[in-house]
Amino acid sequence: MTTLAADNARDYEIGERNEFPVIASDIIYEGAAVGLVNASGHARPLTSADKFVGFAEKKADNSSGAAAAVNVRTIKKGAVKLAVTGAVITDVGLPVYASDDNAFSFIKTSGVFIGFFRRYTASGYGIVEFDVDNFIDPHDGLTAETVSDNKTLDAQDTSKVFFVDTDAKAITLPAVEGMKCRFVNAGAFGTVLVTISPNANDGIKGPDLTATDNKDLLNTKATACRGDFVDLEYADATGWMVTAIRGTWAKEA
Repeated sequence: MTTLAADNARDYEIGERNEFPVIASDIIYEGAAVGLVNASGHARPLTSADKFVGFAEKKADNSSGAAAAVNVRTIKKGAVKLAVTGAVITDVGLPVYASDDNAFSFIKTSGVFIGFFRRYTASGYGIVEFDVDNFIDPHDGLTAETVSDNKTLDAQDTSKVFFVDTDAKAITLPAVEGMKCRFVNAGAFGTVLVTISPNANDGIKGPDLTATDNKDLLNTKATACRGDFVDLEYADATGWMVTAIRGTWAKEA
């Protein structure tokens, strides 16, 4: 190992900024969510296939240049006012996802995690806190799917997170040992009843929940919050087991 024998002035970066080379023939506008192309590492206006690296501090015009002809300077940590689809005052603390450089919602399906909803400011708007180096998607590692109608799961649905965005739709569970899923209420407060139905010969057991066969698990509509969820795993012949839960859930009478 070689140790320094003289002063070595290094280039230090100060603050919450970063800089990336821009893809060829594109423009990243000020305020755009910026993503990195997985195959090349170049920056572009964010798409659902990218890694989020912050918001563009100012316009980076590479419309007539080759890849990396210009750089975009990004803000990688902070809090920003954004239009978030359906945002209401009870959504504080929820993860926020981007489907492109200027479209944000609370649903992971086809979106990239960018941060957390920290304050409501007006209908459909709020302050989103972001930190690209430290914040982690609470649904990381799970394939996301939106449920807007009745749905029957099969073995290929294991390790998915289902965002239920429509009231009074039922999700029917199969009898597949080792299968596990997460179910999230994607509706605003008090608007969506989530119903999870086991196989006729299975029950769902969990905290203060008896494993009675063929009884649904319900996220009570009157008190349901966006972000209420339950993790279920098919445990044994008796049926499903709750491994994590948030919100008010009850068994069918």
